Amino acid sequence: MAEKTNRRGSRYNGKKLKKSTSHWFRNLFLILLAGGSFFLFSYLGYLDYNVRSQFEGKRWAIPARVFANPVELYAGRALSAQKFEALLKLLHYRQDEGLSVEGTYFKTGSQISVRTRDFAFWDQHQPSALMQLDFIDTGINKITDLTKSGDIAIIRMDPVQIGSFYPTIKEDRILIKLEDAPDKLVKGLLASEDRDFYEHFGVSLRGIIRAMWSNVRAGGMVQGGSTITQQLVKNFYLTNERSLSRKIKEALMALILEYRYTKNEILEAYLNEIYLGQNGANAVHGFGLASEFYFGSTLKDLPLEQVASLVALVRGPSEYDPRRYPERALQRRNLIINQMVMENYITSDQANEAISKPLNIIPRMPRSSNRYPGFLDLVKRQLRQDYREEDLTSQGLRIFTTLDTQVQDILEQTVASKLDNLEKQTRAKQLETAVIVTRRDSGEVTALTSGRENLAGGFNRALDAVRPIGSLIKPAIYLTALEYPDKYTITTRVSDSTIVVKGQNGTDWIPKNYDHREHGDVALHTALAKSYNLATVRVGMDIGVDRTAQTLKDMGVTRPLDQFPSLLLGAASLTPMEVAQMYQTLAEDGFSTPIKSIRAVVDTDGKLLQSYPFTVKQAVDPAATYIVNTMLQEVMHEGTGRAAYSSFPQDYGLVGKTGTTNDAKDSWFAGYTGDYLSVVWVGRDDNKSIGLTGASGALPIWTALMKQISTQPVNLIPPDNVKLVWVEAGTGLLTRKGCGNGKQYPYISGSEPTVYSECGQEVFDQDKSWFTDFFESDTKQAQPDQSEPASE
Repeated sequence: MAEKTNRRGSRYNGKKLKKSTSHWFRNLFLILLAGGSFFLFSYLGYLDYNVRSQFEGKRWAIPARVFANPVELYAGRALSAQKFEALLKLLHYRQDEGLSVEGTYFKTGSQISVRTRDFAFWDQHQPSALMQLDFIDTGINKITDLTKSGDIAIIRMDPVQIGSFYPTIKEDRILIKLEDAPDKLVKGLLASEDRDFYEHFGVSLRGIIRAMWSNVRAGGMVQGGSTITQQLVKNFYLTNERSLSRKIKEALMALILEYRYTKNEILEAYLNEIYLGQNGANAVHGFGLASEFYFGSTLKDLPLEQVASLVALVRGPSEYDPRRYPERALQRRNLIINQMVMENYITSDQANEAISKPLNIIPRMPRSSNRYPGFLDLVKRQLRQDYREEDLTSQGLRIFTTLDTQVQDILEQTVASKLDNLEKQTRAKQLETAVIVTRRDSGEVTALTSGRENLAGGFNRALDAVRPIGSLIKPAIYLTALEYPDKYTITTRVSDSTIVVKGQNGTDWIPKNYDHREHGDVALHTALAKSYNLATVRVGMDIGVDRTAQTLKDMGVTRPLDQFPSLLLGAASLTPMEVAQMYQTLAEDGFSTPIKSIRAVVDTDGKLLQSYPFTVKQAVDPAATYIVNTMLQEVMHEGTGRAAYSSFPQDYGLVGKTGTTNDAKDSWFAGYTGDYLSVVWVGRDDNKSIGLTGASGALPIWTALMKQISTQPVNLIPPDNVKLVWVEAGTGLLTRKGCGNGKQYPYISGSEPTVYSECGQEVFDQDKSWFTDFFESDTKQAQPDQSEPASE
């Protein structure tokens, strides 16, 4: 019985163990299923969050685009046909006799016909125009509207893009909307990349099978299996890693993207995201930018064959780069066109016509971010006063600047040739330079070079090279003196003789003239024209170093200055930009205008964010400024700047001043014509002597530059409280025109001489006698005869 019982128990126990094992497997399976489901749904939730946050947020960091000042065209403008055609090429206009699309031109003889581009400026939208320009030797003679057959008074060309401010990831794109994309672009993409785009849910099994079969028949890779949605996920969210896990992730995210957003939203994002090439260090993304990069034209103007060339790049921008592999790119383009025929998107005739056309790829554009780095550095510094770095590199701002690309190009060519000449003709080596050119009437920077080679990321000498300015300070000293007309006038005699200035530490300062000679008593205007140091120091010490420092501050110098007597001979160190600001006040007749490089900032939607209007305020006495400017004209005619007139007409009225520092380490020139002011510095970065004065180093560069860009002479207009009187040279006494060696000089009213020279007195007496006789005779005739009643 016991054995029987044990067997029964044994059977019972065995059944119970089997049942327990079954429960264990089931429970484990349920736990794993629950855990897996939780993990899967959590992972899907994570992917969903990533997809939505990036797709609905700020999708792209769009670099700011920086534009040069637009060229205005009008009858009478001094712009040759050759220079205008060069501008068109810089803007990537293409020659087309039919002017079939925007951005084309055609030249016949002295006429150039143009179809301009539609462009939104900061102050107005200018639609595309069809016009003809007639040129003569002096410039534009007439502009005709070919649509309305009437004259065009003035029109702007679309501005040249001179740079971009990029985020850390150097991607660039021009955003387009789906409704603005050409229909042939969308159909080309669908035919070659995703025929079932509007039917699948993000992943297409039929597309994968069809692609595999096409590739097997072709014996190579001619079609991909990824949908447009998957390609967008790969480009927008994922890396280029090739693995099964990444492919699964791509498929899941594509399904989420299709669930969350419409097909058109996905397609528009794809058009802007897809990688289509490389412009130096900057990636070219999207069809909007690719159109300009490869064809120099807007996307909406591209013909079928060029649209197909862009679509061909989707498969591999490097493999089908039309500049490196034109035959391969042409073959792929024609395949795209044939695929469009197969899908009945175009006719065979359209395809044959497109296939017969060449690629017509434009030469590689220079990297706009590096075109004018010195000027762009100035723009960025001025923008930082109002914008964060993040805004400048990611918000897609459009920045309109004051740069004139033609003046800038002339400047760079002039600097290169003149520095080479200086090094060949003198012992000077390793010369560097900085030049700033502004418009005389507005203070807008039209050109700037930061160095000999003007390299990106290099030391910007125009903004940061703090160098002693030498005699460039002298106009400020004489301006200060002339603000006291009861003591100093243009003809006041000053002593150009040795002066000993006692220092606070017990040492004496004994300045010398450049020629180490004394010149005795000289007129104030002569002291400045000849740049006499001793006379200048005497005047400066008399009026006070502190007053001169205040004048410099009034003229726009914000840098703190040590108020030592040596300040009077240019011991003060300034940057070329600060010197330009100082001389801008002289050029604008005593009124201060902040030098600026920006005209306006517009956001990505075309809304004006900020404009930089012309602002002006009186800084120094206009009467004293006028007199100093006439003295600086004498510098150019008879003083240290006279060599400039070998290139200019004698009546051009040039205004300027040379500057040389101790041991000839720095060569300066600052001066202006009727339309431009420019400041030139020449020296070495190691501060060694170059053996050049302002007249032999900086002036030749200034002269060569201004000769090429200036078209207006200087016409100084005296203020109401300035009198022009004839004075005898040497004595400072009043005289008359044509009397001896008399010359006309300006004086603040009440400060002019009152004593006549012998010649002047003689003429004055003659005039007085004639006037008296006439007056007395007239008086006698007017008096009635007292012996008879006066007539009524």
